[in-house]
Amino acid sequence: MTAQSHDEVASGGYPDAGPEVAQVGDGVSHDKHVPVVNIANILTVIRIGLVPVFLVTLFVDGGHTTFWRIVATIVFAVAAITDRIDGQLARKYGLVTDFGKLADPIADKALIGAALVGLSVLGDLSWWVTAIIAVRELGITLMRIAVLRHGVIPAGRGGKLKTLVQSLAIGLYLLPLPESWATASAIAMGLAVFLTVVTGLDYVIQAIRLRAGVHPHEPGR
Repeated sequence: MTAQSHDEVASGGYPDAGPEVAQVGDGVSHDKHVPVVNIANILTVIRIGLVPVFLVTLFVDGGHTTFWRIVATIVFAVAAITDRIDGQLARKYGLVTDFGKLADPIADKALIGAALVGLSVLGDLSWWVTAIIAVRELGITLMRIAVLRHGVIPAGRGGKLKTLVQSLAIGLYLLPLPESWATASAIAMGLAVFLTVVTGLDYVIQAIRLRAGVHPHEPGR
């Protein structure tokens, strides 16, 4: 989740692709014959599968054992890194599918949501922070599904920045850092909340435009 995902391919991103490349309603270029089962989508599914693994490691021994907090952080980081890998593979091999455009952000939200709820349950993060981010993410996901018949809303660069900052902030809270890091962690999470709200409003505007027949043309998922 630290970089562009596998459906973040701009219109016209494959100048040498020839006639096999088609334009879909969201303005994203992709191969008409790209199978849904491809390495980029498999990595997305793996990311979803790592969510319960992450939760188990987070709550082992009461959730505050240094060793298991480090393990949980590693699992979280591996899951987040798959977002960068599948993005690179998709851009290189043209593995863009509607499944990926919908499933990839859902995978990100499942991982981020699990981490936030877990940290709040353990008392390490205020519930109001988790509530704001969770309501936004769930609302945007439901909104995306609701407008599917009009087209797929791709995530813009702001959405990816939001996910990156969220991941970094969560990483700071997951790691068993000394108290001197508390201020830095709080600032990072505050920035994450701000970006979460701002980008959420942007997606609402995109949904309204999409229902009005104006298709987004920016790269993203």
